Amino acid sequence: MADAQRDEEFTVDVLAERAGMTVRNVRAYSTRGLIDPPRLEGRTGYYTQKHLQRLVLIRTLLGRGFTLAAIEDAILKSPSTASSVALDLINIFEVEDDEDPTELISRAELASLSGVSPDHKLIDQMIELGLLEQVDEDTIRMLEPSVVRPGAASVAIGLNPDSVVDIVPHMREHLEQISDRFVHHVSRDVAQPFLDAGLPQDEWPVVFEKIDQLIPIASQVVVSMFRSVLREAIEVEIGHKLEELAAESDQPAP
Repeated sequence: MADAQRDEEFTVDVLAERAGMTVRNVRAYSTRGLIDPPRLEGRTGYYTQKHLQRLVLIRTLLGRGFTLAAIEDAILKSPSTASSVALDLINIFEVEDDEDPTELISRAELASLSGVSPDHKLIDQMIELGLLEQVDEDTIRMLEPSVVRPGAASVAIGLNPDSVVDIVPHMREHLEQISDRFVHHVSRDVAQPFLDAGLPQDEWPVVFEKIDQLIPIASQVVVSMFRSVLREAIEVEIGHKLEELAAESDQPAP
């Protein structure tokens, strides 16, 4: 019974693979004291889910722009506290929009919103883009309704379905770049000094509040700038079309 209740254990090779890093890095972090020593059985060390969670946390923080020195200092000073605070920070950065829950819709209804037939390739293409999920033969789950519904409306208005499918990945790519840069700067300017200071207890609420306030501000700026740039692009395109019409009208009739 004791063996059955024991946490799953795995060797350093399996641990490294699951954590998404090299065995060399795992051993380096172990030497630094960032993870607890494994349970030894002969010359083989066995690690648990606790080790894996710590390594994933370290990898995630490094990916967010935190320095290894700051992570090491925070964890060694207060292992449980540092991990808890770091997870809170990550959760703030990765907060999901509760105002856009998934929705179930029939394939026929979604096709009707788009003005296409239920067997049109648009629906399958949106599934491939990760916007929809096939539940069964007749039911679709909209994973991002606030994106799917406007996209369907655009097609119904007259935009070519292929144009919608082409635009989505380009928008996502550029927004991911903007988001990564934003998170990098917030991490460097707000969170990093907090870690460097040793995670002072009285500053936790202040740091979390700052980050929580910056996220909607960044969203508002992106929307505002997009509207401005979109307006400029429309004006330029209209100018080009007017120039083309003027050039055609100046040509002598055959």
